[in-house]
Formats: sequence, C-alpha cells, structure tokens
Amino acid sequence: MRRFALLLAASFALPLALNAAPPNAPAPSVAAKPAIAGIALHPRGIQSFTTGWRFLQADATGAERPAFDDSAWTSVTLPHDWAIAGPVKEDAVSRGSGGFFPTGVGWYRKSFTVAAADATPTAARRMFIVFDGVMANSDVYLNGELLGHRPYGYVSFSYELNPHLRPGTNVIAVRVDDSQQPASRWYPGAGINRQVRLVTTGDAHIAPWGTFVTTPAVSAESATLHIRTTVTNESATAASLSLHLQLAAPNGTLISTFDTAPVVVAPGASADLDAETKLARPDRWDLDHPVLYTVHANLKRDGRLVDAESVPFGIREFHFDADKGFFLNGVHHKIYGVALHTDAGAMGTAVPLAQWERRLTELRKLGVNAIRTAHNPPAPEFLDLADRMGFLVMDEFFDCWVSGKNTYDYHQYFKEWSLRDEADSIQRDRNHPSVILWSVGNEIHDTPHPDVAIPILKSLVDTAHKNDPTRPVTQALFRPNASHDYDDGLADLLDVVGQNYRPDEILKAHADKPTRKIIGTENTHDRNQWVALRDHPEYSGQFLWTGVDYLGEAHTWPTLGTGSGLLLSNSLPHGRAFERQSWWSTKPMVAMVRRVASVGPVPVDPGYANAKSTAQAATATVPLPADPTVRFWEPVLADWTPKNLAPHDEDVEIYTNAEEVELFLNGRSLGKQPLNPDAKAISFKVPFEPGTLKAVAESHGKIVATEELKTAGKPARLVFSADSAVTLTPDWNDARTLTATLVDEAGTRVPDSETVVHFAVSGPASVIAVDNGNMMDHEPFQATQRKLYYGSASAIVRASAGFGAVTVTASAEGFASATITLKTAPVSAEDPAIAKTSETERGF
Repeated sequence: MRRFALLLAASFALPLALNAAPPNAPAPSVAAKPAIAGIALHPRGIQSFTTGWRFLQADATGAERPAFDDSAWTSVTLPHDWAIAGPVKEDAVSRGSGGFFPTGVGWYRKSFTVAAADATPTAARRMFIVFDGVMANSDVYLNGELLGHRPYGYVSFSYELNPHLRPGTNVIAVRVDDSQQPASRWYPGAGINRQVRLVTTGDAHIAPWGTFVTTPAVSAESATLHIRTTVTNESATAASLSLHLQLAAPNGTLISTFDTAPVVVAPGASADLDAETKLARPDRWDLDHPVLYTVHANLKRDGRLVDAESVPFGIREFHFDADKGFFLNGVHHKIYGVALHTDAGAMGTAVPLAQWERRLTELRKLGVNAIRTAHNPPAPEFLDLADRMGFLVMDEFFDCWVSGKNTYDYHQYFKEWSLRDEADSIQRDRNHPSVILWSVGNEIHDTPHPDVAIPILKSLVDTAHKNDPTRPVTQALFRPNASHDYDDGLADLLDVVGQNYRPDEILKAHADKPTRKIIGTENTHDRNQWVALRDHPEYSGQFLWTGVDYLGEAHTWPTLGTGSGLLLSNSLPHGRAFERQSWWSTKPMVAMVRRVASVGPVPVDPGYANAKSTAQAATATVPLPADPTVRFWEPVLADWTPKNLAPHDEDVEIYTNAEEVELFLNGRSLGKQPLNPDAKAISFKVPFEPGTLKAVAESHGKIVATEELKTAGKPARLVFSADSAVTLTPDWNDARTLTATLVDEAGTRVPDSETVVHFAVSGPASVIAVDNGNMMDHEPFQATQRKLYYGSASAIVRASAGFGAVTVTASAEGFASATITLKTAPVSAEDPAIAKTSETERGF
C-alpha cells in the first residue's frame, strides 16, 4: 500500500517478514523513499501492517495465545469494518441509533517474524505498532501479553513491542468489543477500521507525534517558523541529542537547513528541542491555494543520524474577530461548513480516501468550505485530504462528558480517559493547516450543573492550550439559555463560543457581551439560519447538519440512517442542496425543483423530544411511504416527471444567485421574477404538462446560467459514468465510484424505478460495494447488484494490480448493458490528492 511506504536507510533495514496478503487483496507497495537532493534518507522504518490478518466475528477463549489455531478464521485486509456487512435486523441491540447493524465481539490475529538481535527489551532498535483507530474497547496482545486497552474507538494510539518480542515468529492479537449496547447515537462501525503500521526507530528517537511546527508570525513578506520536537532516550546511557532540520518547499526543493544545540538526555528521559527560522515571501496555504511545506526533522546522537520524521504543514495566519468574524491570511471569509460523521454509506467506517475525495469534491461545488468532524476525531488521512483540498476543519472530541446519552457510551470512560484521548488527538492533528478549531464537546448534558461542567470544561480547554496554544477552543453548546451557560461563566471559558441551532440566542449572547467570538456549530438547512449568518458579520460561520446522509440515528425501522444531508450517501445531491448552493456558491447557477411535500416547523433541537426535555428521544418522524419507489424524506425533487401525468398544478421552486429568473414551459414564458432579498426561493405555480421546463437566470441583463428539466418517457437504456479519475491503482485508498442511471430514449433520467442493476468486472479489479442512497434499502452493501433509487445505483471498484485494462459492465433485465473501460496503473501514478499523505512520512 503506497500510503505507508517503507522508508529505510540502507544500513537500517526493518527486520521482519510479513505474512503474504490473501490472493484477492491489493498488494502493498513497499519501496525505498526517493532521495531528495540534500535530504537524508530516513533511518526509520515505516511499514503498512494491513494485510495477512485473520478475523473471527465472535469471542474466542485463548485467542491471544500464539499457539491458538486460527486457520478457520476469515482472511481480511485492514481497514476493516465488520458491522457494515450486516445483516440489519429490526431487533438489533444497536437499535435505530446504530442503524440496526450487528454488534458484538471480534478478534483479529496476525503473525510476523523478527530477527533475534531485535527481540529483546534493550535492543538498539525499537519497534512500535500504531493503530489509527479501533472500534471499540480494544485489547491488543503480543505473544499472549496484554500491551494495552483503549476504549475510545476514534483515537490513534501505539504500543512498543520490544518487551514481548521473540526471535522468529510473533503474533499480534486484537480483541474488539462493542457488545454492550446502545453505545452510540449513530453508526460507529466495528473492528480495526483504520490504518495500522509498524514503526521501527533507534533507542533514541523522536516521540510519537513529537514534532510540532508553528508559524507565530505570517505575512505576505515573511513568515517565522518555530519547530519543537520531543525526543526520548530509551538507551541505558545518557545521550547527547540534537536536531538537523531541513525545510522543503511545496515542490519538494530544499530551501533551508538549521540545527538545534545538543541537549544531554538521561536514560529513560525526554526533552524538547526547539529551533526557529524565517522565510521570505512564503507561499501561504489558503482555501484556493492549499500548498504544503515539509520539515524533515533529523535526530542526531553525538552527531550520528539515529531517527527522523517528515512533517507537512501549511504557512497561514487566521483569526476570529468578535465584530467581523473569521479571517484567513488577512481576508474575510464566512465559514460555510457541514458536519460529517465517519461512515461513508456502503463502505461503513473503513473509508478509502477516494470516497472522501468524491464527497468533498461534490460539497465544494455547493460552496462548502469547512467540515466539522461530528462528533469525534477523524482518521488522520482525512485531515491530510482536507489540507490538500483546501477545507477548513473543526476537529471535535466527545459527544458526552460524565452525563451519558446512552447506557454504554463514552460517559463510562470520560473521567479516566478524556484528557489523554484529547491530548493524543491534538498532538496527532496539530500540524494540519486545515484545522482551525478544537471542539471539546457536543450538546453536553452536564452543563445544567455548572459545579460539574465548569471544572470539566476548564480542564479540557487547558489541555488543548497546553498541547496546542495556536488554535482556539470551542464547544457545541446545547440550550445555553436553559442551562445558563452565558450567565454562569461556562461559555466564556471558550475562545470561540459555539452553539447548536437557535441563531437568535447566540447573536443575543454576542450583543450582551460584544467581545465574544461566535460560530454556529450545528444548524439546520432552514432559510432563517442562513439569513442570520448572512446579515451578521459577527457570526463567523455555521456547520449544517449534515453534509452527507449517514447511517444510524434512524429512530424507526425500516430506516437505517438519517436523510439530513446535502448529499445522499452515494454523493448524489438532494434537491435541497441546490438551495444552499444558491446561497453559498459564487459561481452563477440556477436549479429547479418540484415541491412535493410541505415541511412543518423544524424542532429547535432536532433529535430531542421537546424544548424542555433533557432526554435523548426521537421526535415524530416523517411517515414512511407505502410505495417503495417514493424517495426517502424528499420534500423537493429535481425532476419534471411526477407520477401523475394528468393535468394538475405543480409547485416549482427556483434556486439561483443571479438577479432574476425567467421560467419557460415547452417554450412558453411563464414570467420573470427577481431574486428575493429575504433569500426565499423563487416560486411558480405551474400547470403540469409533459415536456421541458427551462429556467433562464440573468444578471446585469445577461444570461449567466440555464437549467432544463424534461419529462422522462419510457425507460430505454442505462447510462454508465465514472468519477473524474478513470485510472485505477492497486491502493486500498483508491476505490472509485461508477454510477448507472436509467434514462429514456432522449437521455432523460427516469426517477422512479425499482429496476435492479447488476455490476460485473473483467480484468484486475473487483466491485467492493454497491450503494444507491436509499436509507430504506436493506440489501447488503457488499454485493454486485443494487436497486435503482432516484434513477441511479453505484458500484465502488478497486484494482488488484497496476497493469491491464478493467471493463465494468452494468446490466438490467430488459435493457442493453452499458460498459466502462478503465485503465490501471502502478500506485506511483495515483491521484496526488490521494497519494500524498503525511502519514507516509510521519510514521506515528
């Protein structure tokens, strides 16, 4: 896997041989790091540890012991979410919160070999295993010895292996346990659902996440860079340690070198090594120019290179202003954000980067520039992608503190683990230029008790400031007026005050105390929420609930997820997405929808029983349609094909950012209307007749955008389309989406059909999952067929080799098949947005 290429100096080979991958698994790429002029090869081994695992979806006594017989277990490649395979059941103990998916205990085992010289507690080389997340309550064993326990499924962690290594064959075993339910308010997945790697260092080495790059002064003319690296001496004698630092430009060119003074570090002790330099005319990271520099931190002991890591970072200045909102590099921006859970529909929570890239690309088209990681830290490579694509991120921890929302959720572990989980996550993520806020809680139910909540919040804020003094801390406050957060001092412990919903309340809180910096940490799609942001410069931004539909929080069978997104789970847009695009996008646009259902008053706190309740309870849900072809919770539909083709009136809404729109039906003008200053949609009552509905948007007397909707005729054929990247590489992260759409003879999408599409692949690739965006479809995602929903169904395809052509066929009974031919290539030809992940360099 290219994501974690082996980085070795010739004299520092990693002394282990990994099990072979299963025959159908993409082969990992393990190659030497290309040399860069003036930059030394790393004396640190980093190797993917994701293939050759065996898995059992059950508990097994003694499975931690090396001699345990796992030959009957299933071969899997990590990351692996075993829950997404289902089956879903109405009586699942995860309930609607967990999407009715299975839960329980699972075991993973893997063997590897180690040279005798390195299998001692005092070996000169130190070996660590690094997990980017295990869901949940993980126990990790090496050769039957417990290395550690970690309850939080969203945190990265590592264990040193040396104390329990043996010459020759060694066995890692991992037990995961989410059998106690309900434990989450959404679908969390199950298993080792993030990346795993082995890191080999010297006995004097850089600590995990040890290098922190800050930019205390930034302007167009110059930037000051400060580098602090924590180093550890695990040898038996004192060590004189120093850093040789090399700064590489975004194009990889070495532009500066500098050193720290040597520091003597006692055995078993750690020390911080600091250095500072200035850079003229820095290439600043920005939303439309997301460039990354790299610091290569080379650790020397008595002048000899003993360890190194490379840390990408961005040079940028940002701040929140109490009166004017958010600024990046001196330019004012409204934060147009969305909340995202960690699942990606058919992929569950083991999500290839290409799937995140697809989602972020579609959200960017709608004007989105920021992501809230609801309600936990994401996989680290997600932040790598946000860095490279130019998104802002609010990195969030904890959906609860000591007052739980479910019987078995994180409140059980909060007192013991929260500060460690927070510190580890911040240390891991603090070099990402995309991250602009730490959020230490979402809708916390402790806040009605200030004697409990205020000390907790103070400790969380202090922990954030200690580990990263450069970023502000916020919290998604929950009914702050009811719990008096604005009166008892709790809100003012935050650097930026965040509140979910109720924009009038947070605006009043600012008016009452104008020094408060404010942001909407969770908001509905409603127009009033947008107008509040648009019309108040002090309101720095908002995060919609949500950017993409997600599994879980379903409340009522047979729904498996929540249709609150701008996008369906397969990244196709909801009709509501175009309204948000008209408000947030600067590119001229116009879109039309039919309003097929009115939307009643939205609860001020979605997901809660009433305004006075503190219990997490389901509100009344939209009645489930008896007709399975009716789309899920869709009050507006972007088509001109109603089921009733007889004469009747249709309510048409037009979304645009142009000055005015003229509507035509079959060439006849139905009138022209100006853009509404209060952001209401432009509305027409249209007598339906089959044909073409056309919207023409004008600004300054010129046509700037047009849109047509046509009535679909009889279904005629399948149209098959691929993501923009049509070259597949055999990288686990390079999983691409192909979408089949049913159209009539003229190419108009047929929106309502239960046609089943079958996908087949020839060549070195396979279909790894299917999806259609329908949260009421109970068929398995790990399949090669799917019913159409809103006219489309998607297949996710991954290559197994970097050579040869791949042909994917979509077929359905009664229609001619459609095919797409894709090229394959070695991982070296992978899309740079996917390939260039900082984890390759950093190791930990």
